[in-house]
Amino acid sequence: MAATAELNWYVIRAVSGQEKKIKGYLENEVTRQKLQEFIPQVLIPSEKVYEMRNGKKRVRERTFFPGYVMVYADLTNGEALHTITSIPGVLGFLGASEGTSKKPVPLRPSEVNRMLGTVDSVDETVEKLEVPFIVGETVKLIDGGFNGFTGTVHEVFEEKKKLNVMVKIFGRDQPVELSYNQVEKQQ
Repeated sequence: MAATAELNWYVIRAVSGQEKKIKGYLENEVTRQKLQEFIPQVLIPSEKVYEMRNGKKRVRERTFFPGYVMVYADLTNGEALHTITSIPGVLGFLGASEGTSKKPVPLRPSEVNRMLGTVDSVDETVEKLEVPFIVGETVKLIDGGFNGFTGTVHEVFEEKKKLNVMVKIFGRDQPVELSYNQVEKQQ
């Protein structure tokens, strides 16, 4: 066992959509082979987003970089390198030279800080609404003075998270400005 491990962040190229499965496999193998000293952390940079479905707020995670998994590892240990590359769905390392020595290139500290800083700041902020509305779509008003009415989206102000909805009131279309969370998509 090495007295001082040369731990660096590396990016693994993975089959897109299988990042969580690969992370789970890798963590299990690290535990099984007792390689925690050489591979202490596996991370999938993601953010929490919410969407409105049937008037209910649903939260889910969306990965920042589909097809990539970050790993904090000491790859001078051949067993650690072999363990990572032998996981099903792992395509290799990002930045590995294609010549005779396929030694992976670690991320620079500035890149790591930017990526991990983004993940940390997302944890502190409020989730953001992922499903924007489109012009011409029928929506049901679920909050405010026109609760229960239906209308048609006339304009979308994505930066303000607001909509201009045309609501039929006493037989005439009236424009009403509403925030995203005051309406739900009509099924």
